Amino acid sequence: MMKFGHNRTITGYRALYQTWPGGSAPHRPQTESEPEVDVAVAESVDAPWRVILYNDAIHTFDEVILQLVKATGCSTQDAEKIAWTVHREGKAMAFEGDFPECFRVQGVLREIQLVTEIEG
Repeated sequence: MMKFGHNRTITGYRALYQTWPGGSAPHRPQTESEPEVDVAVAESVDAPWRVILYNDAIHTFDEVILQLVKATGCSTQDAEKIAWTVHREGKAMAFEGDFPECFRVQGVLREIQLVTEIEG
């Protein structure tokens, strides 16, 4: 609760509008409908996202495999396949899912400075 001039006690954001200089609140346009959403943007956000893992000359196969298992929950055999693909081709899809999950996976992979990006 906030106290304002003339011994008025007002709560919340109403205090701002009720004590605006000149005695009136600033003009706020009234909206009666929901905001428009660009369908193409909405579909791209819902589209499957992918975490791409890039090859580097720093990490060992064992380090990459262990981090892939930790990040994605895949088996050691699947992580080994991904690591070999990265080694041979320079990059590979390490994970596919919704954006928040891809963001989490990328964070775990980056814990040991693996080079990744999210594509959507």
